[in-house]
Amino acid sequence: MFNLSEKGRGIRAMFDDIAPRYDLLNRLLSMGIDRRWRRFAVGKLRVPPAGMVLDMATGTGDVALEIASRTPDSVTIIGEDFTQGMLVKGREKIAVSRYRDRIKLVNAPCEAIPHPDGLFDGVTIAFGIRNVVDRQTGLAEMCRVLKPGGRAVILEFSTPQNPFFRTLYMTYFHRILPFIGGLLSKRTAYKYLPDSVAEFPDQQTFKGMMEQAGFTEVQHHDLTFGISTVYVGVCPKPA
Repeated sequence: MFNLSEKGRGIRAMFDDIAPRYDLLNRLLSMGIDRRWRRFAVGKLRVPPAGMVLDMATGTGDVALEIASRTPDSVTIIGEDFTQGMLVKGREKIAVSRYRDRIKLVNAPCEAIPHPDGLFDGVTIAFGIRNVVDRQTGLAEMCRVLKPGGRAVILEFSTPQNPFFRTLYMTYFHRILPFIGGLLSKRTAYKYLPDSVAEFPDQQTFKGMMEQAGFTEVQHHDLTFGISTVYVGVCPKPA
């Protein structure tokens, strides 16, 4: 059984606290752009009919629902998150969707995925890998549960490289976002967000971490002036 660290327990408690207004704040604070980012990320999957996809850090199920909407009815999606509060909100959304019979939710951390080796045709994680305390273990777990040739698609916030846009972005991220988040939810959570993005590895470093975890053909795609990045890696086939 995997035991969360003190930091991991703190992150889980924070997301439990903000779960009731998580979707509203996502749409408001990103001005709806987060939906386009998720659509782009899901478009990088290659899921065959009757395949299986694992969506880690599924939160309230946005990516799981997007996958279901863009894959055949024979495809099964497992949404996994270590935060019970997020899964409760996700279960409510999925229950009223046309995809309720295709999406199953599981309470588990990324560092200890409770599935056998080589089960999934694709693995996704959106805005969650930066919250994984032991990222290298989490990436290795994602690679472990993929079938040979299966893809991992990771969507995460980034720091823009253009100096002018980076200044605007940082002003919004460090001043405006925590203020608005504090009005509608918990300010500490929206102070944590820019701090966690600032300490997240740059694109080349993170791609190196994916390769170290076992992924091949690793590539990245910067979106919206580099505000977010989609990383894609392939589980290697036996030689």
